[in-house]
Amino acid sequence: MAEEVVLVVNPGSTSTKIGIFDRQGCRFEKTIRHPQEELRNYLRVVDQFDLRYSGVKSAVEPELYGLTVVGVVGRGGPLKPLSGGVYRINERMLNDLGSCKYSDHASNLGAIIADRMAVHYHVPAYVVDPVTVDDFIPEARISGLPQIERKSRSHALNIKATALKAANQLGKLLEDVHFVVAHLGGGISICALRGGKIIDVNDALLGMGPFSPERAGALPIGRLVELAFSGEYKKDELLDLLSREGGLKAYLGTGDLSEVVERIKKGDQKAKGIFRAMVYQIAKEIGAMAAVLKGQVDGVVITGGMTHCQEIVLELEPYISFLGKLFVFPGEEELEAMAEGGFRALDGKEEIKDYI
Repeated sequence: MAEEVVLVVNPGSTSTKIGIFDRQGCRFEKTIRHPQEELRNYLRVVDQFDLRYSGVKSAVEPELYGLTVVGVVGRGGPLKPLSGGVYRINERMLNDLGSCKYSDHASNLGAIIADRMAVHYHVPAYVVDPVTVDDFIPEARISGLPQIERKSRSHALNIKATALKAANQLGKLLEDVHFVVAHLGGGISICALRGGKIIDVNDALLGMGPFSPERAGALPIGRLVELAFSGEYKKDELLDLLSREGGLKAYLGTGDLSEVVERIKKGDQKAKGIFRAMVYQIAKEIGAMAAVLKGQVDGVVITGGMTHCQEIVLELEPYISFLGKLFVFPGEEELEAMAEGGFRALDGKEEIKDYI
């Protein structure tokens, strides 16, 4: 009998990561790059569906010889607030993602591509721990204005996967530990994780928190209001500035962290100052989440694409070493976590939830 595999699809802002997994682990993994000049032709991220789907299909089909696809898992994009877990992809979910009801983000395409792939292979399709997993404590929802409620939007999938690894290293169950987890990538999520639940986190897309390679993070409110009413930007242009053209990119003309580090090594003082400011803001947010946990912190977990940069970790350590053990997991565990969730659902080891 042909070996059973699950396909996983994880769209990012300028790439789509794909993988083929069996029950023992990864058999094939690839990152499909999408040049910025190509993506600028699309008004919304979801309009990139045909481009990304054809790339995924072309990449995986030659790798599936002799294998049986039993399920497809897509990255869970911005949906209504949900508890964590595995969700079957249904029409309601596809409609909310396709209409960009909650956000126009690359991860919207995860379930949409997975659904089309699942139809092609006549198998079920799921998402695991979408970005809007919401286990906030009541105090975390209050913003300061009744008209605005703080939202839970984070890199929940990688946060939980790496926290589980850290708990295992401590010889403890995830539900028995308290961590501050910092996912440092194109967007930054820094959360207080208590008993396996994200009880507070900065909004990783358009909310509070540090600036990132491309996102502006928290800004002085008065100046932001002035900018919004200056007539210089339309609404969509301003949102694009804050979410795709901010942070390192706005200050230094590039969101490529490796390029910034090279400039620092060559003596670029402006790059050095902006880089240190980003690290400073990350450290402040880690401290804030430690306060949410009332100082009961078993460790700080640092993960995400930026942690491949050793300079980030070295700059952070003096700020956060007093909080206890530091766990560093460079990159993302998202593909693996998605595949594991898919097999748990297929094997009846976890209840499959409906998006209603």
